Amino acid sequence: MTQQELEKYLWGAATILRGTIDAGDYKQYIFPLLFYKRICDVYDEEFERALEESDGDMEYAAFDENHHFKVPEDAHWKTVRQTTTNVGQTLQSAMHQIEQSNPEMLAGIFGDASWTNKDRLPDETLTNLIEHYSTEVLNSSNIPDDQLGNAYEYLIKEFADDSGHTAAEFYTNRTVVKLMTKIMDPKPGESVYDPTCGSGGLLLNCALQLKEEGKEYRNLKLYGQEINLITSAIARMNMFLHGIQDFKVVRGDTLARPAFIENDELKKFNVILANPPYSIKNWDRESFVNDPYGRNIWGTPPQGCADYAFQQHIHKSLNSQNGRYAILWPHGILFREMESDLRIKMLDEDSVEAVIGLGPSLFYNSPMEAMILIGNNNKPKERRGKILFVNAKEDVNIDKGQAWMTDKQINKVYELYKTFDEQQSYSSVVDVDEVLSKGGNMNISFYVESLKTNNRESFSDTLNSWEDASTHLENSMNQLFKN
Repeated sequence: MTQQELEKYLWGAATILRGTIDAGDYKQYIFPLLFYKRICDVYDEEFERALEESDGDMEYAAFDENHHFKVPEDAHWKTVRQTTTNVGQTLQSAMHQIEQSNPEMLAGIFGDASWTNKDRLPDETLTNLIEHYSTEVLNSSNIPDDQLGNAYEYLIKEFADDSGHTAAEFYTNRTVVKLMTKIMDPKPGESVYDPTCGSGGLLLNCALQLKEEGKEYRNLKLYGQEINLITSAIARMNMFLHGIQDFKVVRGDTLARPAFIENDELKKFNVILANPPYSIKNWDRESFVNDPYGRNIWGTPPQGCADYAFQQHIHKSLNSQNGRYAILWPHGILFREMESDLRIKMLDEDSVEAVIGLGPSLFYNSPMEAMILIGNNNKPKERRGKILFVNAKEDVNIDKGQAWMTDKQINKVYELYKTFDEQQSYSSVVDVDEVLSKGGNMNISFYVESLKTNNRESFSDTLNSWEDASTHLENSMNQLFKN
């Protein structure tokens, strides 16, 4: 199949669920089913190859050493396909058996979807889904990892488009992911961590970038933590379907129970990439005051906004020698008054390297503007005591509510970061002391004057315009009420 044919075929499963399952829930059924089919088809492929190598020795062909994953005979896709009643129960049992047979690699990977709820998924619907996937063989020779992985990413995007606001939990704009990965420039053998990894796009892209560059990508060590069960499972499936084996994605609450600990301290990483949930209110602030891992290095953030709890967790998880990070945040983290003390202490450490303002709508299903905060524990000598501010808000394309950056726009920002140059109305290199003199306010517009504001009106002109508009609004409202 071509890439387009494969994507159409995979998306066809979603059309079977329309009307019976909410669009936001497609992922918890279709991803596990696709992964299950892939595992079984690859197992059959490996079995046939071993059979050929051994001149028909069935016992040898079944050896675990000949297979990526163990698939018990009564848990195979073919067995489930023969079932006509209580299909959901048979399917759920088969998935559990596969998880139990591969505890180190696949424990919990199929999530917790309610396969046995016949009100949501009657036998007929499940049979149609199974038959749809049975029309093609999803083994490695028919569909290589790269092709299936790209199709899987396509499904993630489509489900995000279809499910509205729920998408932000598991999907980060892939063009922004590409920009962040280019800036971080992960090296073979390094460790990469995402404390709120969603479907694993940021982690995965690091390996794919190295692969694209012809460098060794298989020894890149990928670590992720994700609070949502099905989303963490999707991340793990995403890795496997792209042929990535050396990774560890753990389900859990990063602030309450960080998963990666060494010698009773947070594990240290070379690269951290993240798009944390922003401004969450429901977090355990009380425990953070006396955090056992010492993450409150700058203080304790307010209850109504955990952004700097994540930022401090990231800072504490960096390798002290060459640790660097790129974090996608809303702009508020740069200037909110309630976090000024925390921000000043962060700036005092001189680890902030750049602030890159992005265009609107790159946060999923939101018109708000995002920015990338870039840090480095080992800033080059010429960059110490300085921060690069970039206003790239015009470098975005928006069509039918979808926003993206072109390769040209991505490279423009990336090259500017590499050269650390100043460009009129686009970028500025500012001394950290100057930022501190403004109370630690890192609002990009303080340091980079946009083209639109070069010819500013005087304050009195602006005030007069505002008063005229107010009078116009009052007259309009009075007329409206009269009518």
